[in-house]
Amino acid sequence: SPRQNMPVRYFIMKSSNLQNIDISQQKGTWSTTPSNKRKLNGAFWESSVVYLIFSVQGSGCFQGFARMGSAIGCEKSQDWGSAGFGGVFKVDWIRKESIPFQFAHHLLNPRNDNKKV
Repeated sequence: SPRQNMPVRYFIMKSSNLQNIDISQQKGTWSTTPSNKRKLNGAFWESSVVYLIFSVQGSGCFQGFARMGSAIGCEKSQDWGSAGFGGVFKVDWIRKESIPFQFAHHLLNPRNDNKKV
């Protein structure tokens, strides 16, 4: 449930392939690297809600967005087939659609010198 009076956080989640996005959309889970685990868990506990915006590397599009539904645990999943990935966590998909980057050119990231998202 959302925590009142706390910031909303957004993260771009890059995937090496579309199959990972499809698995996530089907199972409502995601797995990430250990370095991302620390950042995402911190945001999950310190924010009212964490939105994850997914994109496949080289696609030129966002594939949709989801809300982080749980903290990242220690259990691993074989779904993604990479030994480098850490714990799995729940994601609640809000929109599953290919959205070209050009539709987001007007969005700026204040945490990254106001560069384009």
